[in-house]
Amino acid sequence: MNFALILLILLVVTGALYAVDHLKFRKLRGKDAKEPLWVEWGASFFPVILIVFVLRSFLFEPFKIPSGSMIPTLLVGDFILVNKFTYGIRLPVINKKVISINDPQRGDVLVFRYPEDPSLDYIKRVVGLPGDTVAYQNKRLTINGQAVDAKRDGDYLHSGRIYYSEQFVEKLGDSVHRYLNDSDAPAFIPDATRFPYRENCTYNAAGVICKVPPGHYFMMGDNRDNSRDSRVWGFVPEDNIVGKAFFVWLNFSDLGRIGAFK
Repeated sequence: MNFALILLILLVVTGALYAVDHLKFRKLRGKDAKEPLWVEWGASFFPVILIVFVLRSFLFEPFKIPSGSMIPTLLVGDFILVNKFTYGIRLPVINKKVISINDPQRGDVLVFRYPEDPSLDYIKRVVGLPGDTVAYQNKRLTINGQAVDAKRDGDYLHSGRIYYSEQFVEKLGDSVHRYLNDSDAPAFIPDATRFPYRENCTYNAAGVICKVPPGHYFMMGDNRDNSRDSRVWGFVPEDNIVGKAFFVWLNFSDLGRIGAFK
């Protein structure tokens, strides 16, 4: 469901009713006359819808984490806020950038439109910028020939499951975060698709090496062996970016998660 489009349609319809009522019919009604239903249930909602539309389209948008691909940073059931103006101002619905402010940096956690189905929103971490050579070989990340700093930090016990993953602390750009590896998972990528610029990637028994094309980003989940990301379906075009995730504001299963990611 394209909620942004639905919200825009509601804004246009209620705005038209609001304008017609204020410019014409309100003057014809008596001061104490009861408002007709089309005003009470239509035009009166316009200010509320306008506020929601502006906030959601240009400032902040809430999202719910549906999968475990970003564990341990984000958990299933986390409700997060996404800053939609960090990287620039985009037109609602078509997501076209009209004012550029900043560019995504390595380590940023982004919400973006899934390249294979833009009706879906995905969330991953930026690993490779345009022009970078990203190598993920034997579960070690290298960017432009430099190994990314990572140190072992014990084991992570998955909630509701009886198994552990190896946990590491990684410094990627200015971001210091944790990620997971499963020692028994294979290093090679078994299900890579035929994505645009696939010729920029080399797959082997140790993993994948990719040259990020201009205007695109290489994304990975923090739960490295349980994330379908750029290693599988390719690069994220700049036009697909929705915004930068920055805050957990609710998790019904664990209220202690509020503010856990910021």
